[in-house]
Amino acid sequence: MTPTRIAFIGAGSVVFTQGLLADLFAFPELKDAHIALHDIDPERLATAEGAARRIAEVRGASPRITAHAERRAALADAHFVINIIQVGMRASTRTDFEVPAGYGLRQTIGDTLGVGGIFRALRTFPVLKALGRDIAEVCPDAWLLNYTNPMAMNVQYLTQATGLTRVVGLCHSVYWTVRDLSELLRVPYEEIRYRAAGVNHQAWLLRFEHDGADLYPRLDALIAGDPQLRRRVRVDMYRRLGYYPTETSEHSAEYVPWYLHHDGELDRLRLPVGAYLGIVDENEASYERTRAALASGERLPVEGTMEYAPQVVHSVTTGTPRTVYGNVPNRGLIDNLPATGTVEVPCLVDASGVQPTRVGALPAQCAALNRAYLSMNDLVVRAALQDDPRSIRQAAMTDPATAAALPVERIWDLCDDMVRAHAELLQPGLRATLGH
Repeated sequence: MTPTRIAFIGAGSVVFTQGLLADLFAFPELKDAHIALHDIDPERLATAEGAARRIAEVRGASPRITAHAERRAALADAHFVINIIQVGMRASTRTDFEVPAGYGLRQTIGDTLGVGGIFRALRTFPVLKALGRDIAEVCPDAWLLNYTNPMAMNVQYLTQATGLTRVVGLCHSVYWTVRDLSELLRVPYEEIRYRAAGVNHQAWLLRFEHDGADLYPRLDALIAGDPQLRRRVRVDMYRRLGYYPTETSEHSAEYVPWYLHHDGELDRLRLPVGAYLGIVDENEASYERTRAALASGERLPVEGTMEYAPQVVHSVTTGTPRTVYGNVPNRGLIDNLPATGTVEVPCLVDASGVQPTRVGALPAQCAALNRAYLSMNDLVVRAALQDDPRSIRQAAMTDPATAAALPVERIWDLCDDMVRAHAELLQPGLRATLGH
């Protein structure tokens, strides 16, 4: 039997690659997998290869590990493709924060919605289009497992621009939300029954039970008795909307118009403006620590991450049934969200692949927020598919947090400045500046 071949695209994201490999090699059936690593940065690729070999040794695995500067060589005959690219790296991320900040626009993470999310998507799309073309030609039956943000926009673009059908976006936010709530309520995670649905980083915990009893009343009592819990955006949203959102407060704050442009709310809800820049710096420091450890022969930390991609690979390869949360096109899955959008729903995984499950209608108030999110996504994808620079500005106008913070002329000026800053990474038809 041919060993499972897993291509890592953007393997130079070494810390993330390490966690995924630690999970993969924990499965006995995957210890002999072929791990094909690709990155455009030779130094990061070499570091990823060294880390992969060290992790395999610690896990007692005997995989075949190959490193490829050329993407198609890594993809050839792959059964699975894990996409973890970050186009523009740290420099572009800083631009995503610093240029909007000059307009007084506050962001916390800036990778999913808002001006940061728009331009992260637009500079990623050309690479995704080329990746999709390569997959169609050299490994057409592979499952593309996407981790790159903005998740929902990237999955929508991939399915509409490339024609690939075996695409699923994977994010750990639902899992960790329930895990964190289980610790808060002191209920074993394994005993909780839950169901969530919505869009990536803004899904909703629709069912939350233990021994057949609804856990929401217990959560309500805990929140009522703890003033510090009430100083979290996601708790504030839950109290007003009735369903707990599945992403952190830092993320959640920039998907809605209510928080970031009010000074009092920044203090009340302890919102760290620009927080992601610190995360970027820490990721860089983690990469340097990995490089130093490899050079000196020190042991690398090998810790499981509970990410979904290794579970998907194992289930499809062995037929072991599992449920994961996946981001997929909304083809009849959530009734009151647009059919063109990417939604996050429970997915059954086994030897036949990833099979999304139908949720029906979301609560009206939750669907209303999700529709605003997906409307902005649709305009960004439209901008790329139709080479229409006006759609970029219309997406920013539609974004709830941007529209709440800036008048429309300033939104257009900001988009012009962002286009200038990122021009070399954008497709040529989107490099125009439009003025007012």
